[in-house]
Amino acid sequence: MYAIIQTGGKQYRVEKGDVIEVELLGSESGPVEFNEVLI
Repeated sequence: MYAIIQTGGKQYRVEKGDVIEVELLGSESGPVEFNEVLI
């Protein structure tokens, strides 16, 4: 199963356990929760 998330004006296809690099979030590296899930 996968999800499409949106952050920094871009969309990413992700699956559980994926590690992705996104635009500056203003936080240190580590787990982050995304609230804008498109699919």
